[in-house]
Amino acid sequence: VSDFIYPLFLVDGKGIEVPIASMPGISRYSEDLMLRQIEECVALGINSFVIFPAVEDALKDKEASYAMRSDNFYLEAIRQIKARFPESVVMSDVAMDPYSSDGHDGLVIDGKIVNDETLPILAKMSVAQAQAGVDIIGPSDMMDGRIGVIREALDGAGFTDVSIMSYTAKYASAFYGPFRDALNSAPKSGDKKTYQMNPANRREALLEAQLDFEEGADMMMVKPALCYLDIIHVLKEQFPIPITAYNVSGECAMVHAAAQNGWLNYDLAVYEMLLSIRRAGADGILTYFAKDFAQMLRK
Repeated sequence: VSDFIYPLFLVDGKGIEVPIASMPGISRYSEDLMLRQIEECVALGINSFVIFPAVEDALKDKEASYAMRSDNFYLEAIRQIKARFPESVVMSDVAMDPYSSDGHDGLVIDGKIVNDETLPILAKMSVAQAQAGVDIIGPSDMMDGRIGVIREALDGAGFTDVSIMSYTAKYASAFYGPFRDALNSAPKSGDKKTYQMNPANRREALLEAQLDFEEGADMMMVKPALCYLDIIHVLKEQFPIPITAYNVSGECAMVHAAAQNGWLNYDLAVYEMLLSIRRAGADGILTYFAKDFAQMLRK
């Protein structure tokens, strides 16, 4: 259980719990109910969390400016989590898509995602999250050079102890659909294949990992996990920092669907899936199964 990172979806307001149809057992929570979820998880031995914000369209713009606003409900929730559970590890999501009116991870100019112009925005977003109390910054955007820019910005703002978990090998995958439902963050036009990786390309993962490592990443993420166990393994073999893996929404949804139809045993399938990710070399597993698995162990 100590290997798990549990993802939580945050919405603005109070007393809100909205189940996500394509992700059985997972809901969007307002801050007050999210704190209850975290309390339950801590009691089960889960102490690491990544928070994803579901932002209303009215707050989105091309520059993702809401991400840096002092009244941002996401930043306020992080402050409350760290105040209530100071020993917990809170990880963030750094990308423009939750706050962007274009729905892309990077800045869109004249219909194109522009890499270099995106980097200062990601740096400001990272500093704002560190100021709120985030322990580990999670750049999931896949822009080139962002780890170095974010590290420099964090250090310059006095956050030398805030770590960076780089989404190093994030593939353009068919398994992200339920997550985009959860955040309503699908691109308004085009797709993400210009900055996410080709599933056929193993060599690029090594190149991206080397660049992220040299730029100052403290740990590296492979996303998704199941179809990329070989990538998890090769990064673990090649680099002397922790490797994490994201057991993504679609991977979890298909287990739920098969179990609900009586086609497989849910508990055994979850155990085998998580074990395979750990066996491949993942030091940490970001998974929606974390809470269920922790409860299984107590049966």
